[in-house]
Amino acid sequence: MSDRFELPSELNIYGALESRDALLAWATEQMTKAKGYLEISARDVVEVDGSGLQLLAALSNMEQTWHLVEASEPFAEACRTLGFGDWLDKRYLKESGGESNT
Repeated sequence: MSDRFELPSELNIYGALESRDALLAWATEQMTKAKGYLEISARDVVEVDGSGLQLLAALSNMEQTWHLVEASEPFAEACRTLGFGDWLDKRYLKESGGESNT
């Protein structure tokens, strides 16, 4: 899929409801357009907490597969710390993402 979802710079409890609504609306729209996987970018994320990562974990329960295509270092570190390191799959991460250089 060509349209990617850009996660907000602050992916935390304070914006969780707004982020969830935007992410689910986007995912629903993308699923009606094409087959394949959803692309999500976390390149601009500077602050993330468990509730932010829970949004993506919930997305994993949907029918559509998704892949992280860019990750900032704070986002990548939070993923590794909270047990979501498998989201940082180098097969999908772009070179411009902070995680792909390590």
